[in-house]
Amino acid sequence: MIKKTIAAALITLLVSFPAWAQDIELKPDHPKTYVVVKGDTLWDISSTFLRDPWLWPEIWHVNTQIENPHLIFPGDILTLIYIDGKPRLQLTRGGEGKLSPRIREVPLDQAIPAIPLDAIQQFLSRPRAVDKDTLEKAPYIVAIEERKVMAGSGDKVYVRRLPQSSHKGQVVFRKGDPYVDPDSQEILGYEAIYVGDSTVIAQADPATVLINSAEIESLAGDRLLPSEERVLATNYVPRPPESQVQGRIISVYKGVSVIGQYNIVAINLGENDGMKEGTVLAVYRQGETVKDKFSGEWNEKVKLPDVRAGELMVFRTFKKMSFGLIMRAERDMALLDVVKNP
Repeated sequence: MIKKTIAAALITLLVSFPAWAQDIELKPDHPKTYVVVKGDTLWDISSTFLRDPWLWPEIWHVNTQIENPHLIFPGDILTLIYIDGKPRLQLTRGGEGKLSPRIREVPLDQAIPAIPLDAIQQFLSRPRAVDKDTLEKAPYIVAIEERKVMAGSGDKVYVRRLPQSSHKGQVVFRKGDPYVDPDSQEILGYEAIYVGDSTVIAQADPATVLINSAEIESLAGDRLLPSEERVLATNYVPRPPESQVQGRIISVYKGVSVIGQYNIVAINLGENDGMKEGTVLAVYRQGETVKDKFSGEWNEKVKLPDVRAGELMVFRTFKKMSFGLIMRAERDMALLDVVKNP
């Protein structure tokens, strides 16, 4: 499902000239042309031309001579041109596309995506954060067949509270640690630890559910939610927040201590704060607090300014928090670093 909608996503990405247009600053060493290769992303390509690669929708020039000019494939050529004194990227079909029009009829997942989908795909198809109400109302495993303590792939489990209308595919998850706002101490949600995928095979109370695949063993008390087939939304276009915002990184996927490019982070800004899929935020490494030995005051301390460390793009939102992918890392980042308007 994700791959099938890349086309729709790219159309919006490349033809939407947003109202928040900014001055474009080209990189001093930018090329005049670029040949697209397999494995590229629009962000990567744009970073060869632009100081701020997330501004790529502002420099795209639609070439009406080309069928589907909004899709970029390996072998295509991008050329930097100027129209009315402003830089634009123009597409020329390249590679095998010249030899046979049928080449462009291959599955659309061969088109160049906006960002590396493999880095975020599991977050689009699995629950990763749940609010307290959803957690408390979710169906749960009450027992495992043959009185087993744990259930693996191929085992059956018995589930209560499963609605009769439930989708056959269910994701099994386990309640993890809470996501806590470091400033207000409010619980923004709970981590949903992915356990495995399952299928409802008999509706009753309790329902019988088959564990299809297991990343870890299922236990009594684990919860279930319908499988999701999330896709890149058609408005998945890089954009700054619509108002001034400031938040923090509150969690890092897999608990890494040093955050770098393509790491996934949770932030304490969500839909209530104007976050949307595609929102770009700058990440600032917190400035150190040092002792001022020269002020004349005993033990006086001063906080050094925060230092810009990179950017992230929000790819999944909830009411009070969001997940973002670190797209550029100019220096190491860490938990509790600040995120704000780029």
